[in-house]
Amino acid sequence: MKIDLTELYEEYGRYIYHLCLKLTRNKEEAEDLMQDVWVKVVRYSGKMDSVDRMKAWLTTICMNTFRDRYRKDVRRSKHVMNQPETLDVPILDLVPSDNPTPVEMIEQNDIQQMVQQKIGQLDSIYRTTIEYFYVYQYSLIEIADLMKVSIGTVKSRLFRAKKYLKELMIDDTAVREYVIA
Repeated sequence: MKIDLTELYEEYGRYIYHLCLKLTRNKEEAEDLMQDVWVKVVRYSGKMDSVDRMKAWLTTICMNTFRDRYRKDVRRSKHVMNQPETLDVPILDLVPSDNPTPVEMIEQNDIQQMVQQKIGQLDSIYRTTIEYFYVYQYSLIEIADLMKVSIGTVKSRLFRAKKYLKELMIDDTAVREYVIA
């Protein structure tokens, strides 16, 4: 039995929106949450054939998505200032988790790719020095031996490499906006 996503949305869209509104108590946040919920529904649509109770499945996705967003906000602010007075989720579920959320993992991956791409633009001496130190985690002494230079030279190359890398990152508008925003 193949489930049509359009029919699913027509049948449960209002219910999910009202649940999101009840959880967030804010129209814009409810719309954002609802969008995240339907993204997950589409992502897991291949597994819907095994779902017995669709409304319960959608409710679970909605609640989990809300909890993930709430935990992320709590983790970012480190203290809750605008906590809703009544919450329909157990308080223990709101304790921040040390595990990164999927969104945070994607952001980390994106930033890592941007940095790697910018490292690739450095002169080979600086690129090699950064890779030895940060990627392979060699000590300054080991790098000096590998590159056949003094430790002072390694330190100055590392300093300059970080300076040039920072300049490359700042000069790239897309990177700057992604990291700052």
